[in-house]
Amino acid sequence: MARCSEEAGMARQIFDGLKVADFSWAGVGPQVCRELAEHGATVIRVESHRRLCPLRTFAPFKDAKPGINRSAFHAAYNTNKYSMSLDLNHPRAREVTERLVKWADVVADSMTPGTMASWGLDYESCRRINPSIIYFSTTQQGQYGPHHSIKGVGHHINALAGFSTCTGWPDSEPTMVFTAYSDFIAPWYLLIAVMGALLRRRRTGEGMYIEQAQLEAGLTFQAPDILDYMVNRRVVSRNGNRDRYMAPHGVYPCRGQDRWVAIAVANDEQWQSFCWAMGNPKWASDPRFDSILGRKENEDELDRLVTEWTKDYTPEQVMAMMQDAGVPAGVVQTCEDLLDDPQLKHRQHFRVLEHPEIGPQSYHAPAYRLSETPCDIKSAAPCLGQHNHYVYTEILGFSENDVADMLVEGVITTEADAPFVVSW
Repeated sequence: MARCSEEAGMARQIFDGLKVADFSWAGVGPQVCRELAEHGATVIRVESHRRLCPLRTFAPFKDAKPGINRSAFHAAYNTNKYSMSLDLNHPRAREVTERLVKWADVVADSMTPGTMASWGLDYESCRRINPSIIYFSTTQQGQYGPHHSIKGVGHHINALAGFSTCTGWPDSEPTMVFTAYSDFIAPWYLLIAVMGALLRRRRTGEGMYIEQAQLEAGLTFQAPDILDYMVNRRVVSRNGNRDRYMAPHGVYPCRGQDRWVAIAVANDEQWQSFCWAMGNPKWASDPRFDSILGRKENEDELDRLVTEWTKDYTPEQVMAMMQDAGVPAGVVQTCEDLLDDPQLKHRQHFRVLEHPEIGPQSYHAPAYRLSETPCDIKSAAPCLGQHNHYVYTEILGFSENDVADMLVEGVITTEADAPFVVSW
């Protein structure tokens, strides 16, 4: 069997030798463990067919065919990992998890508070097994406090953190952000904390408990609006695509079906460059638009005039003209555009890996490059339980007879145990 970590001739990676027991699910925890794996860590994802990770049930599915190994969401967040199947509710699972925790350097938990403790896998229990363990927990609102037990997903955090309040048009109701936004904020704070804990352990030999509330991570992106209220008692309003201090600032229609360009004019100097790029139309000399205050006061008319100009050009043409003039502008790209983007192609951002069930599939490469310790995606997201034999026998030290017994007893789950339901 080919192993996830095989990479002949590759320079040593930052987390080579690091061992991670990944009990997390959904969005945040798996992303943290994926990043560790991209830097060389050996990550074992612990899953059960009887209670599937939500990501395995989320559309879109490859070729629109649902299946527990076919979700694009799951594929994106679990590259470079091993997958073992284990029914954590089975009495004999404790024998397996004790060996896994003893093996690991890091334990990842993103379950509802109390869940890991019910399996004997809370931090104190893990520390008794492995005193130097680094254990991170990430939940909606933390492990303690009056709302610690409230369940939900990233969309609920968007609302709680105030993102929905400031998203939408001035005359609209609060609007849900297009994705589970906080799910893409929280992982990076956890990564920093895990790296800090690893550095401390190198000096002291001691482990650490890291506890994160995803709500608090999301709030960091609301800092300007929170500070504005604290200082000025000013509540953030919904402004659509407009900015409080810039005009024109928005997304404007272009030639073609549903084609758009984003433009942001930050100051009077850029305004002059903007007018020059448009060929100095007669309306550009209107004294109402001479200053940022005037442009903001007459923004409806200004946006109408800009739209009259942009609609005659493709978004690529507008972007080129504006960029040449020193005005920030960018094509509003679709997913199809992104896959064909020449810059992303040149940097080999999308990599095609072979998945055992869905075949060739494009994956995001790491969003940065390291000159001395390269990071990369080397293996596709695993099928559920794909590496059972390797993990149980070679890593955890169970005999072939032990594995056979656990399969018969239902400790190790199989696809026959999976009640598959499409979530989205």
